Amino acid sequence: MAKETEKRRCSFCGRTEQEIGFPLFIGYNGCICADCAEQTAIAIAELKRKVSKPSFEIESLPKPKEIKEFLDQYVIGQDDAKRYLSVAVYNHYKRLGQYKEGENNDVEIEKSNIIMVGRTGTGKTLLAKTIARLLKVPFTIVDATVLTEAGYVGEDIESILTRLLQVANYDVAAAERGIVFIDEIDKIARKSDNPSITRDVSGEGVQQGLLKLLEGSVVNVPPQGGRKHPEQKMIPVNTKDILFICGGAFDGIEKKIAMRLNTKVVGYGVDRKQEIIDRENLLQYIAPQDLKSYGLIPEIIGRLPILTYLDPLDKKALRQILTEPKNSLIKQYIKIFKMDGIELSFEEEALDFMVDKSIEFKLGARGLRSIAEAIMIDAMFEMPSTKCESLHITRSYAEEKLKKANLHALLQK
Repeated sequence: MAKETEKRRCSFCGRTEQEIGFPLFIGYNGCICADCAEQTAIAIAELKRKVSKPSFEIESLPKPKEIKEFLDQYVIGQDDAKRYLSVAVYNHYKRLGQYKEGENNDVEIEKSNIIMVGRTGTGKTLLAKTIARLLKVPFTIVDATVLTEAGYVGEDIESILTRLLQVANYDVAAAERGIVFIDEIDKIARKSDNPSITRDVSGEGVQQGLLKLLEGSVVNVPPQGGRKHPEQKMIPVNTKDILFICGGAFDGIEKKIAMRLNTKVVGYGVDRKQEIIDRENLLQYIAPQDLKSYGLIPEIIGRLPILTYLDPLDKKALRQILTEPKNSLIKQYIKIFKMDGIELSFEEEALDFMVDKSIEFKLGARGLRSIAEAIMIDAMFEMPSTKCESLHITRSYAEEKLKKANLHALLQK
């Protein structure tokens, strides 16, 4: 038996089991070692990537109205941003369907990357997370605040594509038709009007690095992150068919918009058109030149041709956010208590109190959770250990618990 084992050789590399150190995989007419099997799998995947182009049946794709209806179930308001997102995602699917065999592809559909501007807590990240549930393509959310130029402390630009590869289980062909949401894009704005004063490695330098990704080029991506594993083999990824959606709060950009609109001019020379400007929501008048004034370089603005905004949330919208969406905050708390056999209910005045405090703290929808957590923390701590079967939250209870909490800490969040 030992002699038979020694005679077994890999049909590809010719090595014996003793030379390899692992048992061979035995087939009908030959054997293969683990190394050759791994190399064969890599070669087949690369061949498939080069030969086959992914295609989609346009008839089976969700239409823009259907995409918006899905977003309406989870996100309150923001109709303009939803329409832009729905059309962009639908057109992205159609771009992927343009590679059908036998069709005339003289006219190639180019991608239109998006940038969304809105105050914190208005739903930019929620829109991205919600639309990811509907998509048939790899989708990832990355944070621009950690990005720096290559060689500096932080993450390289290519780490954006590393995360997309991970979501696609390292299927390059799938990743090359994915969608990337870059959050906090305003944090990489140019720190100074004069770029020659200091080296802006986390601002303008990152914007310059993003240009090749947004435009479309072949980028060598480290599959495990470039700095911790410098010896790894790079994976080439073509970003031509990757849709980029950017979002940012752009805190203070209203001043740039107001200066452009000249809203503070008084006297005989005032343009009558200025009278109809809504000074409470200047973001609706945002234009590419405002982004340039804020600190984005013209080259990156040109690669984000679709510019949309998110409305600030008023009391009515916050009240709807608290109770109406499928994953609303109140429904989450009701489910949490129901798992312990406790029926939770809220007084209408208590909900109005939460909304009023959120507006006072100027934290948007994100602030609702901070306020609700401060009110509910004692009940969530004590109730599971009791035999109570119901809990009703009144306004006086909410006021008492919020007063007990550290309001200054909430204001600083």
